[in-house]
Amino acid sequence: MFATVIVFAALWGAATGLLLPRAVHRLSVEPEEPWRADCPAGHPFAGVARGWVGTGRCARCAAGSAAEGALRTAVGSRTYTRTLPYVLLGTLACAALAAATGPRPELGVWLLLTPFALLLAAVDLRVKRLPDVLTLPLAAGAALLLGVAELLPGDGGSWLGALAGGAGLGGVYLLLHLINARGMGYGDVKLALVLGLVLGWYGFSVLFLGTFAGFLFGSLYGLGLIVAGRGDRKTAFPFGPFMIAGAWAGVLVGALGAG
Repeated sequence: MFATVIVFAALWGAATGLLLPRAVHRLSVEPEEPWRADCPAGHPFAGVARGWVGTGRCARCAAGSAAEGALRTAVGSRTYTRTLPYVLLGTLACAALAAATGPRPELGVWLLLTPFALLLAAVDLRVKRLPDVLTLPLAAGAALLLGVAELLPGDGGSWLGALAGGAGLGGVYLLLHLINARGMGYGDVKLALVLGLVLGWYGFSVLFLGTFAGFLFGSLYGLGLIVAGRGDRKTAFPFGPFMIAGAWAGVLVGALGAG
């Protein structure tokens, strides 16, 4: 059964990763931009969920009709979003979570949250923005799902601990934002609510570990930019992906400890 759970999680990660690129493209565009509902070649998106779900290339471009419109390449969000990285990352992330968590109720929560975490990380990398349409609803959804998970037999965490973790980590990031708004965006504060809930499920030590790992990953990336001559100590870069990576690592450790 354990192997079956891992295989299912890997397939889930691959399937959801396959459907993410179009949402990444659309959320990377400001809502007021008229081409938010179009592919980079200018073709209107259509299909599942009003064109929000699918690969980066629309049906007309996939059929070879991209020549009908010139690709807009003014900013990175106006180019096609590759699908393979999301499939690979989704597969790896979900399979690792399943291997660490096992068939416990919270695994369902982790698998449901993972595609949204990848979506947030991708948009932040492209345009340095964490959309409110995802962060705040995701925090409410995570709290609700973890509450349900605690009601089921065999869970490995604490719902009250999750709520405390969300409030605590959100408060810490809010303080950092007030101290240095340029270094810590308000989107990071709202993301911290979600990650605090997830990490707090397994206790304070996991909350601290996952938070520290996020800052460590971000610091190593910033150091790499300096060494490569692509930035200095004041260079700004999106911090959301590193927060998410640190939380993922913390959940793995917490799930293994709970098991």
